[in-house]
Amino acid sequence: MTKEPPRARVVTDPSELPLFAARTVSHPAGSAPPVRTSASASAQQPEPDWWEEARVHFPTARAVHASAVDWTLVSALRSAASERLMRAVEADQHMATPEQHALGRRIITELLAEEAKQSASAGRGAVDRHQESSLAHAVFDALFRLGRLQPLVDDPKVENVTILGHEDVWLEYEDGRLVRGPAVADSDAELVDFLVFLASRSEVNARQFSEAEPRLHLRLDGGARLAATAWVTPRPSVVIRRHRLREATLAQLVRKGSMGTVAASFLAAAVRARKSIVVAGPQGAGKTTMLRALCAEIGPMEAIGTFETEYELHLHELKDRHPIVHAWEARPGGEMQPNGRRAGEFTVDDALYDSFRFNLSRQIVGEVRGKEVLAMLEAMQAGTGSLSTTHAESAESAVGRLVTCAMKAGPHVTYDYAVRAIASAVDIIVHVDVRTEPQRDGSFLKRRWTSEIAVLDPGERERGYALSSLFRCRPGSTRLRAGGGLPEEYRALVGWGFDLAGYVRESQEVAP
Repeated sequence: MTKEPPRARVVTDPSELPLFAARTVSHPAGSAPPVRTSASASAQQPEPDWWEEARVHFPTARAVHASAVDWTLVSALRSAASERLMRAVEADQHMATPEQHALGRRIITELLAEEAKQSASAGRGAVDRHQESSLAHAVFDALFRLGRLQPLVDDPKVENVTILGHEDVWLEYEDGRLVRGPAVADSDAELVDFLVFLASRSEVNARQFSEAEPRLHLRLDGGARLAATAWVTPRPSVVIRRHRLREATLAQLVRKGSMGTVAASFLAAAVRARKSIVVAGPQGAGKTTMLRALCAEIGPMEAIGTFETEYELHLHELKDRHPIVHAWEARPGGEMQPNGRRAGEFTVDDALYDSFRFNLSRQIVGEVRGKEVLAMLEAMQAGTGSLSTTHAESAESAVGRLVTCAMKAGPHVTYDYAVRAIASAVDIIVHVDVRTEPQRDGSFLKRRWTSEIAVLDPGERERGYALSSLFRCRPGSTRLRAGGGLPEEYRALVGWGFDLAGYVRESQEVAP
């Protein structure tokens, strides 16, 4: 039986959100501690020892599950802490975020002390130190971070979190295992209200999430990416993608078995020789990781511009590897204006247009899902060595996918024009793949690999392009091997480090 989706309600006051506001904590008459209105006063007092202990005992999702946190109590404490913190911030409107966090911890300490006294008076027994530290961090997460989602995001072994309703949660670990996770809310309505709050509270790039805007794409603190939808699906759906391999290299992918050393040498040489490359593959196959590995081959003193709807590459944070990076992030707009644009909107096209004054060596359009393909083509036509990703089932279908995306830009982009432009701009297509395999213990394992490397050229009129596979996997195999038929122009990549002799050996090994 399909559950009815939660009714829409726009919430602007966090205290109204069920995830953060439940019953209020009752206090004996006259026993409520005074509210500090100065963060500096709180910061001068050392935090209780259990805050430090919690950093050791509360680092992963498993620790949270084992601690059996009372989430109803967390909600109540969060509501009380929010009220006190709000009064303090109103009294000191110049309070910086670190000071708010310090004051929040102090307030949570006071509330836990009150709760302990009430528990002892009621004969419920004392709370042990570990439970207290877990409860304190859960309240802090609800107050400042991601609430019940935070422990899952904090777990260094969790790569992706998939939510198909408040209690239907799947965790994908770094080794590819898929296992069920804990509930992230007490109801679907609570989960939706939390997402509304999460979307609206961003100081830098706030977004709307409502029945009028039923989809949400958001970059979280720490660089994880959240995608959510509600009202147009039977239940609210959420996926959180964590980017573990920010400093990925082709050598790492070789060690993980994604490709061999010869294929890696070809791709490294292609980047150094400033070939334009598109990484294609299905969702979750590792396209962004491959793109980061390719970017690692860009010279350290090249000025790079990245253009993304939400930051995913994070090249601007890798100062040792890429000292000069201008990173642009698109911003959705508000109400429609008479000029046909939304108020405050900033698109990937806008960013690319501005970037031509920034003396860039390379322009990288992170992901192509729609009309971003025009920005990708402009970047590839205006310079050399551009890189992008797109969703496709094979290198061949990647061409059709890019053509379809280009034609979505409007009737002025014809099929013939799109094919010619893509075939002229893109040099190489790298396809990565993924497969989910059931295990004997009832869990599932995701396996990722590079399945094909092909070169793209303009072709005859009937088709408009020519695609030649240089590396590919045999049917049923995940081992990438040279396929022969290397065009003459790519033999020149030997001067950039391509192992041509190794390519010849591999192609002879697989020849019939």
